[in-house]
Amino acid sequence: MPSAVLTPQAIARQALARLRTQADPERARQVQKYFKETVRSFGIPSPAVRAIAAELYLSIKKTWQVEQAMQLCDILFPRPELEAKAVPALILARFKKEFPRQLCAQVKEWLTKNYLDNWASVDTFCPEVMGTLLLRYPELVKEIKTWSRHPNRWVKRASIVSFLKLTKKEGFLDIIYDQAVALFPVDDDLIYKANGWVLREAGKRDMARLEQFLLKHGPAIPRTTLRYAIERFPEARRHELLLRTKAKKP
Repeated sequence: MPSAVLTPQAIARQALARLRTQADPERARQVQKYFKETVRSFGIPSPAVRAIAAELYLSIKKTWQVEQAMQLCDILFPRPELEAKAVPALILARFKKEFPRQLCAQVKEWLTKNYLDNWASVDTFCPEVMGTLLLRYPELVKEIKTWSRHPNRWVKRASIVSFLKLTKKEGFLDIIYDQAVALFPVDDDLIYKANGWVLREAGKRDMARLEQFLLKHGPAIPRTTLRYAIERFPEARRHELLLRTKAKKP
C-alpha cells in the first residue's frame, strides 16, 4: 500500500469502516447500563476493539511517528462512540517511546473539551498514556496534581487514574496518597470510585500502609471511595475498617 494513503485521515476512515462492520446494535443498547451519563457505542467487545487497533497499527508502524498518532486522536476523539475514541487511544499508546513532554498539555486539552467524556474512555487512555508521561517526565507530577482542582470532572478523574499503573513503580506511592487526599472533598461519584480503585491498587503493593492511611483520614474519606479501597481486605477486616473510619455522632 502506498505510504501516501496512510495518513491519519485515511486510518480514521479505515477504523470507522471496521467498527461499523462489526457493530452490534443490541449490544450497544446494553452498554448504556454501565454509564450514568448518556453514551454512544457500536456495541463491540473490548478484545475486538483492541484487535482493530492492533491491525491498524501494523499498517502504519514503519511510517508514522507519534505526531501522526496524535493527529489521529484529534480526528477520532470528537466522535461520540466509545470504540471510535478507544482505537486512536490504543494506537497512540503504541508510540510511548516517542512521547513528547508537550503531550501532557494536549491530553488536558482533549479532556477539557470533553472529547473523553465518560469513565471508560478516560480509563482506557490515561493510565497508559499519562502514566508513561509521568514516568518519563517526573516534573509533570506537579502539573497533574493541579488537575484535582480543575472544574472538569474528566480532568479530575484523570488526575488520579493516570497513576493507576504507577502504583507498581518505586517512588510513586507518596504522590498517589497525596493525590487521593486532594480528591476527598470532590462531590462526584465517578471521582469517589476512581479514587478508591487506585487506592486499592496501591494497597496491593503495601496493604499495611493502605490500612494506616485509611485509619488516619477516616471520616474524611467518602464512603464509596473507602468501600472500593478495602475490597481486597478479608471480610472481617473490611467490616472493622468501615466501623473505625465512620464519622462519630455528636
